[in-house]
Amino acid sequence: MQFNLADLFEAVADKVPEREALVCGTSRCSYAELDAGANQMAHYLASKGVKAGDHVGLYMYNCNEYLEAMLACFKIRAVPINVNYRYVKDELLYIFDNADMVACIHHREFIPAIAEVRSAAKTLKLCVSVDDDSDFALSDIDAVDYHAVQQSQNKARDFGERSGDDYFILYTGGTTGMPKGVMWPHKNVFFAAMGGGGHFSPLGACEKPEDMASRVTEHPLRGIALAPLMHGASWWYACIQLLAGNALILNHKRSFDGESVWQIVADEKVNAVQIVGDAMAIPLLDALAANPDRWDLTPVFNVGSGGAIFSDAKQEAFKKFFPNVFITNSFGSSEGGQMGMDNGSKKTASGLGNVSRTDYMDVIIDVEGEPRRHAELGETGIFARAGYIPNGYYNDPVKTAKTFIEVDGKTWLLTGDAAKLEDDGSITVFGRGSNCINSGGEKIFPEEVEDALKAHDGIFDALVVGVADERWGSRVSAIIQPRKGIQLSLENIQEHCRKHIAGYKVPREIHLIDELPRAPSGKPDYKTAKAFAESGKGATS
Repeated sequence: MQFNLADLFEAVADKVPEREALVCGTSRCSYAELDAGANQMAHYLASKGVKAGDHVGLYMYNCNEYLEAMLACFKIRAVPINVNYRYVKDELLYIFDNADMVACIHHREFIPAIAEVRSAAKTLKLCVSVDDDSDFALSDIDAVDYHAVQQSQNKARDFGERSGDDYFILYTGGTTGMPKGVMWPHKNVFFAAMGGGGHFSPLGACEKPEDMASRVTEHPLRGIALAPLMHGASWWYACIQLLAGNALILNHKRSFDGESVWQIVADEKVNAVQIVGDAMAIPLLDALAANPDRWDLTPVFNVGSGGAIFSDAKQEAFKKFFPNVFITNSFGSSEGGQMGMDNGSKKTASGLGNVSRTDYMDVIIDVEGEPRRHAELGETGIFARAGYIPNGYYNDPVKTAKTFIEVDGKTWLLTGDAAKLEDDGSITVFGRGSNCINSGGEKIFPEEVEDALKAHDGIFDALVVGVADERWGSRVSAIIQPRKGIQLSLENIQEHCRKHIAGYKVPREIHLIDELPRAPSGKPDYKTAKAFAESGKGATS
């Protein structure tokens, strides 16, 4: 047995085979059923030539098949690839090409989108379609029906030996705006992002793979993942629950609605609610305020957030509705895993939270032209992690070299978060120091939106910044220098952008300016541009 996610899951499934594992709408399955279904899909993929190290796209909404297919990949040492279902053609072209997918498991609804990009996906040989309410023809992309081919396979668990070095790749935003595949060895992601199996056990993290079964508690919890599984925070949360022998409840709704969520929580007697920052907190709180005493939510004892800003005000609001509930606010990244948690014990008023400085958590000073070094007390630098970290970015050696660096003979991951080494030796983490916009947990990079804007015939130049938004944390604001004599409207700009980028990246406001601010070097002056947007100058509806 290895620190491989398939090995670890199988140990849990053998320990509690009849325990409920997954619930998504009307679909329910036990650990034994989930394991058997994953075995069948693994056999099918293998029969079609999918082998160790091959990449398999998961292009689905939340569903039990998503996690079943993930486990199927792990069982044959293949690598599941998360595909954001909000992507439009240009973004899909990029990820289908960059990720070198040999197969794609997808909801039937996405057949037209796959048809548009399939010719450019040089390695894609197999499409497996999960049925939904749509009626697109499987023949359009030579797809096969998921359950039909699955049922033709045996349920035996007769796979070869696996490794803790097998990959778990998580695609996330990159500095160019296009996604980057973070290459996590199973063992590393298990300890860095999944607590090493010790989240729910008094025994703590596993010391050896065989410890996994002993970390399954007698009384399982019921936790709901509200974000789409295509996002790392939700994907990892799902793995944490399954490796603990808990019941994982998925939000089966295609859009986020507070009342619907609380109905699921009440119906399923959920104990732990996992959200992504204020973007989810606000509609949930609004639904509670508008429907006093509508739901029996007494089983809830934890509301936790990760992946986006969960403001103090919203945390306090939850405490008013749930005075005895444990509120947690985790921070980390797709590259760093879970790096800390604020549970009300922050040492400073500012920042996301505090962590202890260790041999594997530190602040690195990375100044161009100077040797990289560890920070001294009182210095501010970049939050960094060593030890259980990824091996780099798939197909991107340049970004890998910039992010994974050597200091004093040890490899460190630079998270991109600004951090300060306090006088007492603790680390205060402040968040992203780049121009990345985090809107409701979605990473949006200005360069990508700017490229879309500049494709508009009436735009001479444009800069994109994030401005504060009560619900989403930040919203996309575009500062536009129009061509002479051209009249631009927000509606026109949004309609144009939706042809090039996903809806959540489209500017929510535009500000017209005679000349964009730039530094003497010619580089964009984002600081001045953001101040212009925040002032409301040039705002156009």
